[in-house]
Amino acid sequence: MNVATPVIKVSCKTDVGLRRERNEDSFLYDEELGLYCVADGMGGHRGGEVASSMAVKAMLEFVRSVTGQNRKYGAREVLVRGYEEASSRIYEKSHIESPELHGMGTTLVTAFAADGSLFIGNVGDSRAYLYSQGSLWQLTEDHSLVNEQLRAGLIKEEDLPRLTNRNVITRSVGFEREVQVDIVERPMTKGDLYLLCSDGLCGLVDDQVILDAIEKHGFDKPENIVDDCIDEAKAAGGDDNVTVMVITVP
Repeated sequence: MNVATPVIKVSCKTDVGLRRERNEDSFLYDEELGLYCVADGMGGHRGGEVASSMAVKAMLEFVRSVTGQNRKYGAREVLVRGYEEASSRIYEKSHIESPELHGMGTTLVTAFAADGSLFIGNVGDSRAYLYSQGSLWQLTEDHSLVNEQLRAGLIKEEDLPRLTNRNVITRSVGFEREVQVDIVERPMTKGDLYLLCSDGLCGLVDDQVILDAIEKHGFDKPENIVDDCIDEAKAAGGDDNVTVMVITVP
């Protein structure tokens, strides 16, 4: 049974930051499809920007091809298959069509609104947050070396500022042909706000700073939340490209 999906608003921007020569982040959203994507590419010789761009476009094309009146998959399977399609395309691009891009890959965090719920897919260390009733929760699990070490008890939170390997990810889209995606389902509730971002934000800025930006502007000005988050990332050093997308359920 199809359940009506609430109308939502979205605002997104990407910034090269203060230390990088080019922007390897990509984002894309289609409000009619209810699809929202943020990707952070990796790989030399333009590999990162190619991979992230391919990932969001592949997801859009796949979702568009299997949804609507002819939709043949449930929302969760749509995301799983979309990630598989994106990973396969990027892998073939770097191994067959353009060997100079060998080794490229990308993170990809995706929100897909369907059947009254928001389905969050994630590979890598870009993140999705939920703001609801005055609190901020991280919905996604970082696929990173640092997070694995934290979970294993090898390091502690207070060790993070001095680590040099904080940007090493353990799972990506396109580095291998097949990919495993984490999916979280949340019922879409009026008054909720979702924030998707690359690690150019969450790797430099504390969650409390993100929460402060949300509470400062509220639901009426999602674009101001985006601007404040990017400004905070740059104030914290701007070491990486930064992309922030805010999705609100008014």
